[in-house]
Amino acid sequence: MSRLLVTWRLVLLSWLLVGQVAMTSDRMVQVMPEVPFPFIAPRQCGNVTALERVEIGFKTGVVEHEYIVTFNGYFTTTARKNFIQAALREAEIPSWEIVPRNNPASDYPSDFEVVLLRERARDGRDVLEDHPNVKRVTPQRRVRRTLKRIEYTTELPDENLEPCADKGTPCWAQTWQSSRPLKRTSLAYGAAFWHSTGRHTSRRLLRTVPRQVTHVLQADLLWAMGFAGSGIKVAVFDTGLSENHPHFRNLKDRTNWTNEKTLNDGLGHGTFVAGVIASSKECQGFSPDADLHIFRVFTNNQVSYTSWFLDAFNYAILKKINVLNLSIGGPDFMDHPFVDKVWELTANKVIMVSAIGNDGPLYGTLNNPADQMDVIGVGGIDFEDKIARFSSRGMTTWELPGGYGRVKPDIVTYGSGVRGSGLKSGCRTLSGTSVASPVVAGAVTLLASAVIHRFPMVNPASMKQALMASARRLHGVNMFEQGHGKLDLLKAYQVLNNYKPQASLSPSYIDLTECPYMWPYCTQPIYYGGMPTIINVTILNGMGVTGRIVDKPIWQPYTPQNGDYIEVAFSYSNVLWPWSGYLAVSVTASKKAAKWEGIANGQVTLTVSSPPEEGEKEERTSTVKLPVRVKVVPTPPRSKRVLWDQYHNLRYPPGYFPRDNLRMKNDPLDWNGDHPHTNFKDTYQHLRNAGYYIEILGAPITCFDANQYGTLLIVDSEEEFFPEEISKLKRDIDNGLSVIVIADWYNVSVMKKVKFYDENTRQWWMPDTGGANVPALNDLMYPWNMAFSDQVYEGDFTLGDHDMYYASGSSIAKFPEDGIMITQTLKDQGNEVLKQESQTVDTVPILGLYQMAGEEAGRVALYGDSNCLDNSHLQKDCFWLLDALLQYTSHSHMPPVFEQQGSPFSITNVELPERMEGNHLARYSKVLESSLAGQTRPLPACPHLSWAKGEPLNKSAPTHLYPHQKLLSIDLIEPPVPNVVRRQPSIQHIVSDGVGWDIQPGVPSHPHNSIQSMPVFALAGLTLVVVFFAVHIHKSRSKPKRRKPRLKRPTFINIVKPVV
Repeated sequence: MSRLLVTWRLVLLSWLLVGQVAMTSDRMVQVMPEVPFPFIAPRQCGNVTALERVEIGFKTGVVEHEYIVTFNGYFTTTARKNFIQAALREAEIPSWEIVPRNNPASDYPSDFEVVLLRERARDGRDVLEDHPNVKRVTPQRRVRRTLKRIEYTTELPDENLEPCADKGTPCWAQTWQSSRPLKRTSLAYGAAFWHSTGRHTSRRLLRTVPRQVTHVLQADLLWAMGFAGSGIKVAVFDTGLSENHPHFRNLKDRTNWTNEKTLNDGLGHGTFVAGVIASSKECQGFSPDADLHIFRVFTNNQVSYTSWFLDAFNYAILKKINVLNLSIGGPDFMDHPFVDKVWELTANKVIMVSAIGNDGPLYGTLNNPADQMDVIGVGGIDFEDKIARFSSRGMTTWELPGGYGRVKPDIVTYGSGVRGSGLKSGCRTLSGTSVASPVVAGAVTLLASAVIHRFPMVNPASMKQALMASARRLHGVNMFEQGHGKLDLLKAYQVLNNYKPQASLSPSYIDLTECPYMWPYCTQPIYYGGMPTIINVTILNGMGVTGRIVDKPIWQPYTPQNGDYIEVAFSYSNVLWPWSGYLAVSVTASKKAAKWEGIANGQVTLTVSSPPEEGEKEERTSTVKLPVRVKVVPTPPRSKRVLWDQYHNLRYPPGYFPRDNLRMKNDPLDWNGDHPHTNFKDTYQHLRNAGYYIEILGAPITCFDANQYGTLLIVDSEEEFFPEEISKLKRDIDNGLSVIVIADWYNVSVMKKVKFYDENTRQWWMPDTGGANVPALNDLMYPWNMAFSDQVYEGDFTLGDHDMYYASGSSIAKFPEDGIMITQTLKDQGNEVLKQESQTVDTVPILGLYQMAGEEAGRVALYGDSNCLDNSHLQKDCFWLLDALLQYTSHSHMPPVFEQQGSPFSITNVELPERMEGNHLARYSKVLESSLAGQTRPLPACPHLSWAKGEPLNKSAPTHLYPHQKLLSIDLIEPPVPNVVRRQPSIQHIVSDGVGWDIQPGVPSHPHNSIQSMPVFALAGLTLVVVFFAVHIHKSRSKPKRRKPRLKRPTFINIVKPVV
């Protein structure tokens, strides 16, 4: 064994020596000596080695008096001015002006203008919106971003990171840090360098050494085939780039869209992003030969405006950019000018790659524009293929409350501890989805250059299809965390090289029995009478920027596999634009399955058509099939069915809805959807584990059959209630429905206090309601003689054997005297916010239980704080309390803890909260009329689903729905390799990090030609010679010494005679 080890060590040494002297030519790749890790010499701080991370802070708001006027088309400067002047002159609006925009796009026609309205702004907006050539008028937005560079040693754990003083490099101060931005900000992650995998393991030192991401993703193999981004224009929207940076050899254009007179990067974030994409030295980028276009959209003070982005986007269209990286994001998917411009970009065949956000591990934290269907949204993983803790999770919240979110991110890739270019030279290491995004953008650029001979078929949809079809699924991770899986560069090349224009679906199949990937669908079977399960499928159309679904989707149940036990309904996009659309599939059990249990299978078939391309006569068509598999169970008993009221939850955007916990000063917005599958995820899973079936009500209370449910859950609602809902719910309770209402804080004085002021924009942000809309809840509970107060309380207490924390909750102000009330001693948080005085209050009523009068009447439970159920800011969960409340409401069983600590309690002289005057809730409400204060809209009709008539298939359903449906005409097992000889780019080979390569068949490590194969034969021959001599030398030196023979002791054998 020792001889073999010595021999192999000599072989490895010979290879390293050969690598050091290998010559390069136009057709040979330069080889560097292999070392254990590709580690650039780090900066020194004293005698300690230092690494870097970047922390990001921000301030944001609406710019006072400035408005973006978007037109219906592109017009000259004179025409735009005439339109605005005509509208404002007719209304006699004084003191207005057009804000000048001095940037490279000002010489071209534009589709927007920035107008300053100092007086009568509301009237000015109205008359501008009435102009026939004006599409929309929205406030100008400004974001201030701050970067703080921190250097820390590899010897320190994350929680003890110490700054490393380096007088030679400036550091940046941080003013206000938040993990969840109000608006778009950089998505470089600064809270941690590496993240725990959730399990204890030894030998963690290697995790502190960053790896070269291009090598891990095997970009070397595509470089060796002659592809390095040549011919592709890639744009980086960030903080700029120095002209003479040594890492970039193909810097084509630098433009400045800020109000500063510089093109250089003063912070380093933009340089790092550009390096990951296109660096040609040291920390190698994916596409060093690409045409690099730098768009400086942030100042050195990290300030940017929506209008700067809009101008820069227009310029990118004019320059015919192919790939655009956007390592910024925010929760505002209703920033209409920005969203509309992103659609226009992709419609012009710009492949946009964007970071999904750094707001994980919370669900419902996707950032815009990465959450758009036409954008490639990228999440982050570490080099152990674990989802990075910071990476945002799905689902999208655009569709709430009536629908269901889409799958995002699209794919994930390395975003933790990735190396990229430093500000002036050298390399640095950063983490965040803003790092994962340029990894994919660089890979996309490289892939586009590899199929440039087929470039007409490369578009935002086809590229996204290739990335998703080739992605490697991560084990044990659901689709709202990983999308379609981890980026696989080589497989994506194989897909693109054989791609034919077609439509595809995301997800490509529906299997509600597959856990954990299909979470949360797989956690609850369907049954007759339940709310339909909605699966929101994205349609990607690689045939053209616009398309449509021909006729209707067809439902085809598999007769042998019980397909007739389920019913399916569809809603879908009338027009697929740009490159995409949606297909909402609603699934429920048929009446014949009311007492049946089993697995039902079917498939949805739809045909997508697009107009013919240039030179074609007939329209393009593509037929796709969506396999469906669901588990059906008999209808559960009423006591086990819980209905969650989603309809009355509101969130940011569009209004300022504050957080439920007033202690979260740096996290002011409630923007996660308040859905059981987003920030109430753990509550949902706990109830499912307890045996309850959770259904989602996305329509008014008038739209469900109360006889089917044991309990209606109303948690943290911000919406008003229709009068018809109040009357109907009173009747439902009288007929046996029980209700649990869980509120949050509401106090007008506190709401005014928690407004925040942006000193840069001089704009106040005022909440539109409190943590919950307590006045609306009190209107709902008025017939029950119950109400919450406007007092705000906080504190720790014990209930039974459970430690509890009341975080910014309301107290109960009105309750029937014969009900059971539980009181606690808490701090008056409202007084602390208003007067900065701490005051303790005894006997604060926080929990009430009441059996309504009547033989068949239901029960009502009130609790004043939802924070203990909300993952957004969960400190001590109260899942046990929810269990106990459901035991009371659904099963009419009084838990002992309530009997022991509860008692009748009389509440006197407590004022009920009133709505804040001048609030803007009506602008965003589904219930209130926006033009009439306090007036409700007409009650909308309940949603009606038209169930598709099935076309039965008398054959067996496929057994395995994953691996997912392959794109048509694509075989990833033995793909043909283009028989093309290309010029070899002068790329420095990156040293190995010890990770084995899984090289796909058909992808050579070098182009096939005799000149390039000569070093291989030479190395092989030299290896054989070295092995031959090594073995003989080793034998001659290792002959065993003669030893004296040792006498063996005689062996005596005892023979035992059998006993007769």
